[in-house]
Amino acid sequence: MKRVVITGAGTINALGHDVPSTFEAFREGRCGITDLDIQDVDRLAIKIGGQVHGWDPEAHFNRQQISLYDKFTQFTLLAAKQAIGQAGLSFEGQLAASSGVVLGTAGGGVNTWDENYRTVYEEGKNRVHPFVVPKLMNNAAASHVSMEWNLKGPSFTVATACASSNHAMGQAFWLVRSGAAQVMITGGSESMLCFGGVKAWEGLRVMSKDACRPFSANRNGMVQGEGAAVFVFEEYQHAKARGAEILAEVIGFAMTSDAGDIVMPSAQGAERAITGALRDARLNADEVGYINAHGTGTAANDKTECSAVAHAFGHHADRLMMSSTKSMHGHLIGGTGAVELLACIMALKDGVIAPTIGYEEPDPECALDVVPNVAREAKVQAVLSNAFAFGGLNAVIALKQA
Repeated sequence: MKRVVITGAGTINALGHDVPSTFEAFREGRCGITDLDIQDVDRLAIKIGGQVHGWDPEAHFNRQQISLYDKFTQFTLLAAKQAIGQAGLSFEGQLAASSGVVLGTAGGGVNTWDENYRTVYEEGKNRVHPFVVPKLMNNAAASHVSMEWNLKGPSFTVATACASSNHAMGQAFWLVRSGAAQVMITGGSESMLCFGGVKAWEGLRVMSKDACRPFSANRNGMVQGEGAAVFVFEEYQHAKARGAEILAEVIGFAMTSDAGDIVMPSAQGAERAITGALRDARLNADEVGYINAHGTGTAANDKTECSAVAHAFGHHADRLMMSSTKSMHGHLIGGTGAVELLACIMALKDGVIAPTIGYEEPDPECALDVVPNVAREAKVQAVLSNAFAFGGLNAVIALKQA
């Protein structure tokens, strides 16, 4: 099997419009959750989110492109540009033919749906823009990335709710490891912070009105975010031969299904995904120093995840660091695992563990080291990134130091 390394990373999210600014926010424990600035916010019960502020699509795309790109695609293209630029790759000839794209999203073009429902139902118009369908389809971002960078290998989108990005990155890892691809552009994006997107999530009654406090006894729900993160997964020998900087090595992936409830998570399903990732990575439990938790800030998720980690790691669970960066950037739904992988890379590369901010009261059912409120300097050799989605779909990625 081939070794798989990460040679490029890019992002835009509520904490920053690139990786360095996001890392800085992680180090500072800065909160990117703010009052929402969207149309009809006064009609919403939930008025906060991890919104990307200062976004100007005209600074990045021409008018014709904007007519084709929903916001989630715009975010993806910017993050991909950063990642591919850092990797220093140009896709021509055989490399183009053996390189592809796998991206995750749960909602796809939610902003486009929202805008056009207004056009038809509120404004009473009988026609919509001819590009509505290609703009809103879930594979739009992956397709536009493949076209922009001439990627002619395997290209598709994964939609598994909150685990979409982890599932996508897992598929990319397997494609490169198996030799089916030499380079894969992977990650995920989401932009649901519009009236229709937030209103739909309000119906679930899992949203906080004031803050995201994962693992804190006084938590009261999740907070949505938006943005994208994209990575270059590359075969190790190819990266080494061209002298590429290696950010981290991807060493394992596992996915499981709870086969239980459409919204309530299972500790057993999560545990099997964690132990599967350790087994695939050939890691002993005590070799893992940090876990980026799914950590949504809902009671059901937080307690289930802590139970799963405790059972999977046994006595070593007491020595693990585990944090939820959703407390800072919000829950990007299908894009969240990609942004969270940045915290894993920072832990391995810079020796800085991003904190769980908003932590106020210990919860005896979440009695792990959740790195409360303040970032921590620590040397770790291997990390996991957890994603546990509605529908009982679990995906865990393992990385180690380059």
